[in-house]
Amino acid sequence: MLVAVIDVSEADFESEVVERSTELPVVVDFWAEWCGPCRQLGPLLERAASEREGRVLLAKLDTDTNPNLAAAFQIRGIPAVKAFSDRRLVDEFVGAKDRDAVERFFDELLPSQADELVASGEEEDLRRALELEPSRADAAVPLARMLIARGEGEDALAVLEPVSGSFQADGLASRVRLEGDGELADALAALDRGELERALDELLVALPTAEGTREDIRRVIVGELDALGPEHPLARDARSRLAAALY
Repeated sequence: MLVAVIDVSEADFESEVVERSTELPVVVDFWAEWCGPCRQLGPLLERAASEREGRVLLAKLDTDTNPNLAAAFQIRGIPAVKAFSDRRLVDEFVGAKDRDAVERFFDELLPSQADELVASGEEEDLRRALELEPSRADAAVPLARMLIARGEGEDALAVLEPVSGSFQADGLASRVRLEGDGELADALAALDRGELERALDELLVALPTAEGTREDIRRVIVGELDALGPEHPLARDARSRLAAALY
């Protein structure tokens, strides 16, 4: 049976809370024996952790015996509850809460159904995630890539249409609109084969003199650079060339 509740101290807080939070959310209950509201809240926290069957860990820390940690987290009143994920403090509250509030607090720490579907990466799961949340870029972008690879550009556009604020989604939509442009055929073919350096080079060469397709070419380039990330050497070089081509 998975452990849902543990006691922690200054000696093991780093390993049992901070480092463990890279594996699952960890909720810390700062409490003390003399605290009446702590005795009311504690069982609700323990029940919520236990009901989630190992998906959330509750760590109980006695502030009387661990004053340095209480000071480090600026605990002014107890009970104080702090949630950690990926080594970061992500949520907190002070004072006793009722059961519904505690349940909501725990639920918000867990991935939603759509989150779990996106994480699988399977086409049907991505489609289901978009049924639940149509504007999710992290579902629409990989699904659109699958559709474009199969030559289903119109379906890809339909998937991307509800998404806003995503460079990658905008770039893929532009990539579909550029289909059939003979001057860009080699660049798009290289892009589809995963030859990104060659594709970017050809798109950047075509950009300054493009008529009517300039904005779509720019969006394709920006989308691919966003997918690479800011520190990728290819992205750094292409970004400077893009700026030169545009300005």
